[in-house]
Amino acid sequence: MDAITIRLHENDNVVTAKSEIDINIKIEDEFLSTNQHIPVGHKIATQDIKKGEDIIKYDNIIGTAIKEIKKGDYVHVHNIGMSDKKRDYEFSLGCKETIIIAEDKQAKFMGFRRKNGKVGTRNFVGIISSVNCSATVCKKIADAFDEEYMSQYPNVDGVASITHSLGCGGNSSGMGWDLLQATMDGYSKHVNFGALLVIGLGCEVNQVSGMAQSMNWADSDTFKMMTIQETGGTRKTIQEGIEAIKHMIPILNKDQRVECPASELILGLECGGSDAYSGMTANPALGAAVDLLVQNGGTATLAETPEIFGAEHLLTRRAINKKIGQKIVNFIKWWQEDYLAKHQPERLHQDPSPGNKAGGLTTILEKSLGAVAKGGTTNLVDVYQYAETIKAKGFTFMNTPGYDPLSVTGMIAGGANMICFTTGRGSVFGSKPAPSIKIATNSDLYERMTEDMDINCGKILSGESSIEDMGQEIFLYILDIASGKQSKSEINGIGDLEFIPWQMGAFN
Repeated sequence: MDAITIRLHENDNVVTAKSEIDINIKIEDEFLSTNQHIPVGHKIATQDIKKGEDIIKYDNIIGTAIKEIKKGDYVHVHNIGMSDKKRDYEFSLGCKETIIIAEDKQAKFMGFRRKNGKVGTRNFVGIISSVNCSATVCKKIADAFDEEYMSQYPNVDGVASITHSLGCGGNSSGMGWDLLQATMDGYSKHVNFGALLVIGLGCEVNQVSGMAQSMNWADSDTFKMMTIQETGGTRKTIQEGIEAIKHMIPILNKDQRVECPASELILGLECGGSDAYSGMTANPALGAAVDLLVQNGGTATLAETPEIFGAEHLLTRRAINKKIGQKIVNFIKWWQEDYLAKHQPERLHQDPSPGNKAGGLTTILEKSLGAVAKGGTTNLVDVYQYAETIKAKGFTFMNTPGYDPLSVTGMIAGGANMICFTTGRGSVFGSKPAPSIKIATNSDLYERMTEDMDINCGKILSGESSIEDMGQEIFLYILDIASGKQSKSEINGIGDLEFIPWQMGAFN
């Protein structure tokens, strides 16, 4: 008889239900009977736990018992709370040698080699608004280039309008301004944009002319700048924008995909709509794929600072030196003592979302321990501020919020040319210009939302596949998508509205 629960480590004092388990059901391999009904994905105590004692999962503390828990009890938010125990960061003690495959033997994909030597996985024309006031104009220009028009140009992936709600009414200095500028700079230089049109209004704080000077922009056959006020209004700007892109597209269509090593991939790692299986199936399987990418000379970036809280010690132990590890600690400290303390002091111990809890997660510690698994097992080679350019090869981290589109925006601005997104509840996220792969944690989700999910890691739960085999499947799929195969989110046309820079500071 197949096991009806999952034990992640011999030291754990809870196990997870693989399906709904009724009351008074014997779980032979755990030597217990259930005292209550256990929902699928939720936890069962495998021993008596006194009030104030630790709840252990992943061989790590996920919380503290807030009341006495009996062996066989249902363990969830009604009897588990946050733990404030400090963790030993043990900087670099878990570092190990990573053998990098020689470039001529690395896995390959078909990408767009740019003049600066970098490689894109897509060949988009981008239209970026400097300010919300020009967002509608950008969208209307992009709408002129439908599938029928673009079918004439098979080497161009489309025209993407990158719009947002910022750019005016805020301060032109400070951290919020710096992050907006870094984000705009990163997108303007993104390797998946073969051509770009930047459009402003003309009187905004975030001036196109100012960015052109600070970011070394210059008009060319494939880069144009406009402002609505100088061009003569909405209709004229739309008309001139369409004409500019009509000249760019045939130039881009001359680009051809060429064979490139996997070392040219920068993979952004994200999870959303997580459930209890995220840390057991999709996240560790993605981590196994990340290990393969790193061994092939590539780069992967973990993010979401508030969602590594409680698991940051797993990253500091893998940092190549204390300086890199301390960056993680500093961002955690900044998040708690500065950012949240000023903006949302009640969320210093941020709880998982209602959907997370319904899926079996209890505390942010439990969620974080599962989320960190996306990063695999190789050394942490660098840590970046939001939207900072990702330069190191290997496993890295970026300081971002936990809000999915905002977090992914930062990683794409940093240079990510691919996104892998795990989900247990069913997020339908997509992104442009970096294609997003959706990885389901369980078979029920995959079958129910198969038009949105690319890969089913529920096969790990059923015993059809191991974490290592799923990692290999994900890695090969990454190469296919990087080579031009459309991901499910691309087929569904998702990604135009998911550009969200990190908004900070006061507005006038």
